[in-house]
Amino acid sequence: MRILTVAAAMLALSGVAHAAYPERPVKLIVPWAAGGDTDNIFRPFAQAFQKHLGQTVVIANVGGASGTVGAREARGAPADGYTLFAVHDYIHLTYYTGVADVTHTDFRPICSVASTPSVLTASPKTKWQTVAELVADAKARPGAISVGATLGSTSHFFPAIFEKAAGIKLKYVSYDGLAQRMNAILGGHIDLTDGNLTQKGKVEAGQLRFLAIATEKRSDEIPAVPTLKELGFDVVYAVTRGLLAPKNTPEPVLAALDAACAKAVVEAEFVKSMKVQGTDVLHLDRKAYGEFLTRVDGENRTLAQELGLLRR
Repeated sequence: MRILTVAAAMLALSGVAHAAYPERPVKLIVPWAAGGDTDNIFRPFAQAFQKHLGQTVVIANVGGASGTVGAREARGAPADGYTLFAVHDYIHLTYYTGVADVTHTDFRPICSVASTPSVLTASPKTKWQTVAELVADAKARPGAISVGATLGSTSHFFPAIFEKAAGIKLKYVSYDGLAQRMNAILGGHIDLTDGNLTQKGKVEAGQLRFLAIATEKRSDEIPAVPTLKELGFDVVYAVTRGLLAPKNTPEPVLAALDAACAKAVVEAEFVKSMKVQGTDVLHLDRKAYGEFLTRVDGENRTLAQELGLLRR
């Protein structure tokens, strides 16, 4: 009888421990430098998220090696819910291109947060005003037009997909994240990059030039910019961002994180912030997000193979 009583007490204490989560601040690893797209999306998200989680959420920018340094740190963190990982589609691409040894199955899904469509973006120092002029120039000078990209990541795959669809050859220059790529294109050191609607102000100021957006239909934010599809290139591309936790994180903790995420993404300030950044709020709960990650992982492996970039 005493043994049963002790066992029951231990189970009760275990339940209390899970119910008390979180008892201290939560670290959210963003595997890119401050000021990039992923950082700019997860900072307002963290403000809304911590409100519903009941503890401070601290952003930790851990950049390097195309997001791999931060991914490894998150993978190796204790599975207690106090270290989370801000991720996007790069986790599939860097794995299959051999850049990283980290994959989405090293983690547990929590939720998706947002989706950002890609925009083919040029330096105003280039001579082209249209995609047709870019393609004609690229065919006349194979391998001469430079593209800033984080190799093996989404900013590499988007122009590579366009490159294949257009039948041209581009030259890739590696940068670790959007902040570095933007500095390079603003300085005229590269010709093209994978941009998005956060650069709308720079386009209006004449510092950048939007050539085409990779959506099904034109964006209300930039109605004068054509889609790649209407120009004859079957390219639709967006970057989806979400939250992951170390693999053995307990179910009650994952449930608490999932619930807080669902409330955070509908907060008015977060929705407003995403609109300003040209990003769509995209919420999937942990089950749906897990299914999404599995599907997209397979699609990206196929894509890496088709582009001749598959290394695993």
